[in-house]
Amino acid sequence: MRNKVLITGATGFAGSYLVEYLVKTKKYEITGTSFSASDFRNIQEIRNDINIIKIDLSKSSEVKELIDKVRPDLIFHLAALTSPADSFKNPAETITNNITAQVNLFESVRQAKLTGTRILVTSSADIYGRVAKEDLPIDEETKFMPGSPYSVSKIAQDYLGLQYFLSYNLKIIRVRPFNHSGPRQAPNFVIPSFAKKIAEIEKGKKEPILNVGNLDTKRDFTDVRDMVYAYALIIEKGEPGDVYNIGSGVSHKISDILNKLLSFSKIKIEVKQDSVLFRPGDEPELLCDNRKFRALTGWVPKISIERTLEDTLDYWRNIV
Repeated sequence: MRNKVLITGATGFAGSYLVEYLVKTKKYEITGTSFSASDFRNIQEIRNDINIIKIDLSKSSEVKELIDKVRPDLIFHLAALTSPADSFKNPAETITNNITAQVNLFESVRQAKLTGTRILVTSSADIYGRVAKEDLPIDEETKFMPGSPYSVSKIAQDYLGLQYFLSYNLKIIRVRPFNHSGPRQAPNFVIPSFAKKIAEIEKGKKEPILNVGNLDTKRDFTDVRDMVYAYALIIEKGEPGDVYNIGSGVSHKISDILNKLLSFSKIKIEVKQDSVLFRPGDEPELLCDNRKFRALTGWVPKISIERTLEDTLDYWRNIV
């Protein structure tokens, strides 16, 4: 009998790749949630292999009905408002949405007495925020210095996972993924933002000028396809109540990321820095210490940053 899996945010960026991976294993009966009844473009090729349910996770009655119906063995909780930059524009919405959805999920599992269900909570490396250079790379004991409303919401999600484990013994495993990117990611993140603009310039839709923000920060990037494989490993192997950093262990300067993308471009593009695009309190560097996670799972990222960038640029070339 196949395990029943529930993936919140299944039609989104990481969720759609996780669905693809799990479908290929042929080990699971998969149900996914979506906020929209029609936005299935990310899972078009596997639409018939997954049951998609439209749901508003902020409504406790809808979540309770979902959990009572599916009674999942595994839950990957990926649904959230995920943009640090956008969270500055509407902090209350980001914090309220991300916390409420998770509380509703936990309460529904608790009330259904699904004590054997393993739940993966995706926090974020953004919770570490402004880390001193001498404290790099960042391990799971590094102090939190949140730099955005988004990162505050992720601290709450992280610690709610711990609280529900301690209070109710729910089998909750927490992960703190560092930056992950690839095709399908929204253009309010740095790599798809650059890639979309380059694709638009190549097609003559924009002038060959690229306005950019802070290029001096450094981030630890993992391809989304490697990241969702990590999620699949840790929900099986992780210790309930524990937390794991996931990242490549290599940081890249944003200027280097941009230069690599520009090297793939078919035309010459001028880069102009615009202070308006700088984010408040942008952290200088995030670099993952992934030793705890790797020791437990044996995971190593397989997809190079060059392939991630090329695939992302090609994705935007096909849709702009």
